[in-house]
Amino acid sequence: MNFKLDENLSRHLKTLLAALGHDAITVEDEGLLSQPDHVVAAAAASERRVLLTLDLEFADLRKYAPGRHPGIVLFRPRSFGPMSVNSMVERFVRETDLASLTGCVAVAEPGRLRVRRPPLVDDEP
Repeated sequence: MNFKLDENLSRHLKTLLAALGHDAITVEDEGLLSQPDHVVAAAAASERRVLLTLDLEFADLRKYAPGRHPGIVLFRPRSFGPMSVNSMVERFVRETDLASLTGCVAVAEPGRLRVRRPPLVDDEP
């Protein structure tokens, strides 16, 4: 899976995700540090990358409606220390059917995953 790591996540996750077989880039890699959220989201969408973040703004379904982007995963750990966050992201990537989150807004909490999926498309006229 292709990921974009928001600036509030450790750049060291890029190496970890690559070791797990994923393609990951950071907002820093693209010179997007301190850019508004909508700019980061647009970059992730144009690159067809799932955005991994700690930023609550990305859970606003009015701004980032399911189905209008490749996917957003918001992590809500108990502790925001880098080791705790990195461990949570690694566990999530190892244990989750990531393909099932395509186009979704997911909120990952310890022991809980909330997912808002894109609306179903009715093929009938």
